Amino acid sequence: MPFDPISPHYQRIREQIAQDIAGGTPLADEKFPSERDLIERFGCTRVTLRQALQQLEAEGLVYRENRRGWYVSPQRIRYDPSRITGFMDYVAAQGRTPRTECLLAEQRPAGAWLAKRMGLSSADEPVFYLQRRRWIDRRPVLLECNAILASWCPGLLEVDLNTSLTRVLRERFSRVQSRCELEIHTSTVNEEQADLLQLSPGSTNVYLERLNFGEDNQPVEFDQEFWRPDALSIVMQTHYPGGA
Repeated sequence: MPFDPISPHYQRIREQIAQDIAGGTPLADEKFPSERDLIERFGCTRVTLRQALQQLEAEGLVYRENRRGWYVSPQRIRYDPSRITGFMDYVAAQGRTPRTECLLAEQRPAGAWLAKRMGLSSADEPVFYLQRRRWIDRRPVLLECNAILASWCPGLLEVDLNTSLTRVLRERFSRVQSRCELEIHTSTVNEEQADLLQLSPGSTNVYLERLNFGEDNQPVEFDQEFWRPDALSIVMQTHYPGGA
């Protein structure tokens, strides 16, 4: 299909690449040719090519791995953060392959900020601090940090944490959260987070902050999630008063 001569050059390149993706070339999670090859194909500058690719990235059609190149984005995962369903379960239920990688697991004092956020009586309250990286298929999509009251699930650090924490708490400790307070907004990743998620420092992420309450309505866990923005669609079900 010939380019529309009226549109800006980067927009015409964007349209052609989008058509290629729709036609299955390349396939999801496959790598594009190098930027040098694409520049030669479209007869453009690197700046113009980057404009086209960045627009496609904003639309969720492509993603970039830092220092590795551009790839076709797979279908986004549908995620309802208000439900108590583990990452491993809802990703597998959508026909994808989840993996959890525990990067850090230790006991430490809560500290002043977390104690205030969780309504704890003392900054010295022991918590289990976990940092885990979550994968879907071949790429890391989520960096998750959990602070859990040690008194709520003693022995947590003795079990395998490269799996569903929701399932471990339920099956090993008979613990289930009763409700949560949830905050969602966009943010940017720092250098460490960018490296773990294969992004460039300063890239946008979707940030979720969740305070979970236990069986007696006591705060038991503080959870921070840093998502690649092209990896998920946030979907929630709401029931209206008087509805069926």
